[in-house]
Amino acid sequence: MVELQPLLRRPKGLLIDAMGTLFGLAAPVAKVYGQAAREAGVGVKAQLLDAAFRRAFAAAPPLAFPDVAPDRLPLEEWHWWRALIGNVFRLAGTQLSPAVLSQLTETLFAHYADARAWVVYEDVPPYLERWHNAGLKLAVVSNFDGRLPGLLEDLGLLQWFDAVLVSSRDGAAKPNPVLLHRALTQLGMAPQDVWHLGDSPADWQGAEAAGIHCVALKRLISSPLDSVVR
Repeated sequence: MVELQPLLRRPKGLLIDAMGTLFGLAAPVAKVYGQAAREAGVGVKAQLLDAAFRRAFAAAPPLAFPDVAPDRLPLEEWHWWRALIGNVFRLAGTQLSPAVLSQLTETLFAHYADARAWVVYEDVPPYLERWHNAGLKLAVVSNFDGRLPGLLEDLGLLQWFDAVLVSSRDGAAKPNPVLLHRALTQLGMAPQDVWHLGDSPADWQGAEAAGIHCVALKRLISSPLDSVVR
């Protein structure tokens, strides 16, 4: 964790990433995808799925649909995940039929819409409460889809946030700074008023493009949110 710099202006608000920052996976991708495949009668080398997912996700287009009508967004999200899942299995050496791919997409999309698929990092709730009680405005700004607000509520986190912005519904994905700019607008703040807390290059690059200080989070220590805001 980056220590608080003595001469750095303390923020009035925090823009916080979701996956990898607030919560993580309850089970590895290979286990979940492998089990879903077996239940669908698909043979796949499960040990290849984690690497295949990382490759497919890195190659996927942004999870954002700026020119799509709101009522079509759920379908666009589903098709985005369908294409990604197909690529995951292809990279793992298995070509899925259209019917099986749609079946697996339904299964996996529903699985990750369930809060039981995720684990909140134990340091997150006390820090969110501390920051909220200190008067900071908090917003989630995430490259995610429309499932996120429901997940945050089911995980017991939504209560602490003044705004939730997701790339698929807000038309831009980090590192595009548009998503962060929209968060600023919702909070009524300027770039110099906030910090962005995130765990990926997209977070750091997006914050730099938006003129926002970014705290790079690395979850390799026991209390990774310590020293961010005191």
